[in-house]
Amino acid sequence: MIRLESFLVLSAILFSLGVYGVLARRHAVLILMSVELMLNAASINMVAFAAYTSPERFTGIIFAIFIITVAAAEVGLALAIVLRIFRNRTTANVDEVHQLKW
Repeated sequence: MIRLESFLVLSAILFSLGVYGVLARRHAVLILMSVELMLNAASINMVAFAAYTSPERFTGIIFAIFIITVAAAEVGLALAIVLRIFRNRTTANVDEVHQLKW
């Protein structure tokens, strides 16, 4: 059986890569992918702790499914906004979003 520490290390690495991607990237789609990495790291933590604390209860798995559902809705809405910005400005660079005016 895989130890809990292995899952926690994997989750920490994924979360760190996500934070780096959010802070270092300028393209909106890459930032969304980095946010998804952070949400997946949280899901891994939920499932790992649920499996190791009480395997007969599905609390962590239910939270992970909820996180995945919210992440899918968030990406759908954010991609629609990014597409609209790209059609108006022909760029998806987040540095230029502050120039949008009514």
